[in-house]
Amino acid sequence: MKLAEYLTIADRHEVFAERLAEVATDDYRFHFSAKDNLCSTEFQARAGSKILDGYRPPFDATAVKKMRDEGGLLIGKTNMDEFGFGTFSVNSAYGVPKNPFDPERSCGGSSGGAAAAACLLPGHVALGVSTGGSIACPASFCGVVGFTPTYGRVSRYGLIDYGNSLDKVGILSRTAADVRQFLPAISGKDERDPTSCAQPALDMSGKVAEVAVPAELTQNLSPEVEKCFNEALQKLADLGIKVRRLSMPSLKYAISAYYILATSEASTNLARYCGMRFGVRNEDFDKSFNEFFAKTRSADFGEEAKRRVLLGTFSRMVGFRNKYYMKALQVRQLIISEYNKIFAECDAVVSPTMPFLPKRFDEIAAMAPLEIYQADFLTVPPNLTGMPHVSVPCGYHQGLPIGLQAVAAQWQEGKLVEFAENWEANSEYIFPEVSL
Repeated sequence: MKLAEYLTIADRHEVFAERLAEVATDDYRFHFSAKDNLCSTEFQARAGSKILDGYRPPFDATAVKKMRDEGGLLIGKTNMDEFGFGTFSVNSAYGVPKNPFDPERSCGGSSGGAAAAACLLPGHVALGVSTGGSIACPASFCGVVGFTPTYGRVSRYGLIDYGNSLDKVGILSRTAADVRQFLPAISGKDERDPTSCAQPALDMSGKVAEVAVPAELTQNLSPEVEKCFNEALQKLADLGIKVRRLSMPSLKYAISAYYILATSEASTNLARYCGMRFGVRNEDFDKSFNEFFAKTRSADFGEEAKRRVLLGTFSRMVGFRNKYYMKALQVRQLIISEYNKIFAECDAVVSPTMPFLPKRFDEIAAMAPLEIYQADFLTVPPNLTGMPHVSVPCGYHQGLPIGLQAVAAQWQEGKLVEFAENWEANSEYIFPEVSL
């Protein structure tokens, strides 16, 4: 298989190799890609959805512009689950990206194409977006470093939102050195995104001397992942990092709270896609509003998008809002409090990134939606709380990568970068090779 077949680049894949060659000129210092829900003037921004087909933004997302300002060439948009709704990147209207280690398996989601690009292209930096684990999950499945900063550290201006209180723009790359170089470049206050304006200065210093391992994050793991994670903990101890076992009881509520909040926000965000302003246009102007909107949304939203709109709308209905939505907000605060108690004594919380190896596509097809949602139980807690986290490759089983996730307190990105660099200096990462 060739590179574009693995990535299924979301727009203009035919120019991908051509643009890679342009980096060899003196005009560009490096090449990068952007997830399909980040706006760029050169490419369509479809967020993996048929309903946005044809939408070409007149502006760059702040993160994309800052990467250009650093001397980077945007070589393409990477494929993703529709609007970020998925764990395996199988919900895109524009094909399914393949795992670089085995094309019969998923590369994770929803930033699947970004992780595949980071894995397959030496020196490449991929901009991804995480809502509930959409950077960490594909980083684990594709054997790369996936860095998700604190919520608000990187401007969300120009991002096609899934959940406004959850979305974070981050980086996927082969090395932690790229995170150290480019995280400061894309970070900073942006008055076009008020959530970015409360952040303190980015401090890239710090050290992880002690980590916590909650018992709730070591349950329901596949035997391969459990074995690899235990070996990783021993390696951390050998590196002089103290490992402490403890409990975080509130984590059992994290998945439920996350999907209530995320789908509630998604249902309101997707209301704008109705066949009038963005993407595919409905010309049936003689219809009533309900008929007009329903025709486009029924035809051009995927099944998972419809499911999440329905769930989110239900959670916000009169009579259910206090029962579900408000309770989920309380759970979020409870988990933040438990994290902060741990961070008063430890520098990071570690766990496997995903509970199993990359799934084959036939296995994914047999999974029920609730099974897929439960697969995110390791990555949801730091995303629900807005904590920075990083996934690094910690081992391989029969040639398939397994990820180790570390979570730090809000605004403590420097500790995680140091952790990733320390781990990388004492590990050997494997990357497959494919032709352009």
